[in-house]
Amino acid sequence: MPEVTLDAIADIAAEAAEKACERWQGELEIWEKSPDHPVSDVDLLVDDFLRERLAQLDPAAGYLSEETTDTAARLGKSRVWVVDPIDGTRDFIRERTGWCVSVALVEDGQPIFGVLEAPARNERWMAAAGQGATRNGLPLGVSGRTELAGARVPAHNIPKTDSDLVAVGQPNSIALRIAMVAAGEADLVATLRWGHEWDVGAAALIAREAGATVTDALGAPLIFNTHAAEAFGVLIATPEIHAAALARLCERAEQLSIR
Repeated sequence: MPEVTLDAIADIAAEAAEKACERWQGELEIWEKSPDHPVSDVDLLVDDFLRERLAQLDPAAGYLSEETTDTAARLGKSRVWVVDPIDGTRDFIRERTGWCVSVALVEDGQPIFGVLEAPARNERWMAAAGQGATRNGLPLGVSGRTELAGARVPAHNIPKTDSDLVAVGQPNSIALRIAMVAAGEADLVATLRWGHEWDVGAAALIAREAGATVTDALGAPLIFNTHAAEAFGVLIATPEIHAAALARLCERAEQLSIR
């Protein structure tokens, strides 16, 4: 069995991304899994490839992916692959660059390896628990912003209630938006909706290893390989502004998290 290393995972993610790139800006089969949730045949192709190759790398690990039917079998595994074959499918379909292949290896509820392969942006983001994070081999670090007012947020528009924040370019991929905080290109990313673990598994580790504070939208630690494979939102920010952002979002988050 090959050794499970960050480089080995990155090689597999790069192969998967190459397969996606061969079809990007070409003809796709596109449909909706559910209203306003598009998927393409390339999402499934990449998922099949990753499922097979990652199983060869670590046969004992479970598999949790956006494009594979989930089963309870993974819950009995100490290690689980958490995968989004193409995070940012809308940008992929629209021939934009804001998509990536996201692969994390989770152990005992926390990601220990994470890779985002974004070939349309010529970016490879990598992190290992306790060993820092890189983009294209260069170390990452958060901006160090200390004031919430003026914080940069990947967004198309800023709500009036947050008009003191500054919008910066927003890729469709939530993983790439989180990675922007890791790179110091944004100061804050927040979502106020129920989301899936595969959307943020690799990116959460990359951000944390770059020095960001990483929680759900209610301020609780993110835990992976849960029964529902969901959490209520994310709040990822430079450490000095996380508490202020949480305080501002708290009431909204509590109301929206009720099902």
